[in-house]
Amino acid sequence: MTSHPLFILTVLCINVVVCEWLATKPYFRHLGTALMVIILTAITANAGLIPSSSTPTIIYDGIFAYVAPISIFFLMLSVNLKSIRQAGPAMIGMFLVGALGTMVGVGVAIKSFDIISLLGDKYYALAGMLTGTYIGGSLNFNAVAIHYGMAREGALYAATTAADNIVTALWMIATLALPSLLRGKGKAKPALQETTVPTGSFEDVETINPMDVGLLAALAFGAVFLADWFAGYFPVIPKILTITTVALVLAQFPVVSRLRGSRVLGMFLIYLFLAVIGAYCDIPALMQDGTLAIWLLVIICVIVLVHAAILIGVGKILKQDWDVVAVASQANIGGSSSALALARSLGRPDLQLPSILVGTLGNGIGTYLGFLVAEWLR
Repeated sequence: MTSHPLFILTVLCINVVVCEWLATKPYFRHLGTALMVIILTAITANAGLIPSSSTPTIIYDGIFAYVAPISIFFLMLSVNLKSIRQAGPAMIGMFLVGALGTMVGVGVAIKSFDIISLLGDKYYALAGMLTGTYIGGSLNFNAVAIHYGMAREGALYAATTAADNIVTALWMIATLALPSLLRGKGKAKPALQETTVPTGSFEDVETINPMDVGLLAALAFGAVFLADWFAGYFPVIPKILTITTVALVLAQFPVVSRLRGSRVLGMFLIYLFLAVIGAYCDIPALMQDGTLAIWLLVIICVIVLVHAAILIGVGKILKQDWDVVAVASQANIGGSSSALALARSLGRPDLQLPSILVGTLGNGIGTYLGFLVAEWLR
C-alpha cells in the first residue's frame, strides 16, 4: 500500500499542507515552508510511511522529470525585465556588483578547501547551485540542481538547504546593522521619495480561473516539449535552461504575464519537488556524517563574506548610500522578500519597490550564472 502512486501523492500533498499551516505559526515561521517540507517528508520516508531513495517509484521519477521543470517555468513568468529599470542605476549597479561578489566568493570557497573529499565529485554542481541562490534565490538553486541530478542527493541537498537558511538569517541581522556601522555616528541617512509596493507582490495567493490555468498549463507543457525537442539537436544545452529562457521571453508579453495562477501553481509544484527531495534524504547517513553540515556552513560563510567585502569596497569607492548597498546585498543573498523586509526595517519606503525589482532581476539571471560557474569549475 505504501508504494501505491496515489497513496504517495496523498502523503506528499498532506505534508505540503501541514508545512504551509506550520509556517503561519510563530515558532515555525522562520524555518519556512520549503525547509519544513523537506524535513517532514524525510521523517515520513525514513519511518517507512512512503518509499525512500532505496525504493524506486514512478511518482518520484515523474516529479523530477516534469513537475520540477514546470514549477520553474511557472515561477519565471513573474520576471518582467522592463520594470527592472525602475529600481534606478544605483540599486541595479550595487546588485550586479553583489552578484559578481557572489561568483568570486564561490570561486574562493571552492579553491580554499579540499572540496572533492568534502562534497564529492559533483562539487561543481553545488557551486553552481550556491551561485544561483545567492544571486537570485531558491528558484535558481533548484534549476541548477535539477540539471546536474543533485536533486537525488537527498542528504547533501537537505544539509545545504539547512546551512543556507542559517546563513541567510544571520545575514539579515548583519545587513540591518551594517548601514549604521558603515555610515558612522552623527551622519543622517538620506530621505528619498516614497514609492508604492505592488499589492500582493509576494503573497502566494491569487484569484484564478479555469481559462488562465488552462493557458498556463498549455504553455508549460509546450515549453517542456520544446526543451526536449531542442535537446535532440543541441544536447549540450541543459533542458532546464531552455525552459527558463522560454518562460523569461513569454513573461515579457503582457498577455502572458497577466495570466493569474502562475505563482500559486509554481509554489505548490516546487513544494512537491522539495517533498521528494526529503524522501531521498537518508537521515541515518546524514547523522553519520555530522561534519557535512558544518563544512557547508563554513563554505557558505566564505562565499557571503567575499560577496560582502567586494560590495562594501565598491560602495565605499563610489560613495554609495549604505542603505542601498545593504538592500542590494540582501536581494542577492536572501531574495526579494527578505530585501523588502530589510528596506522596511531600515525605514526606507523609497527602497521597497527597488528591492523587489532587483530581486526579480536576480531570478532572471541567477540560473544562467549558476550554470556558468558550474561549467567553469567542472
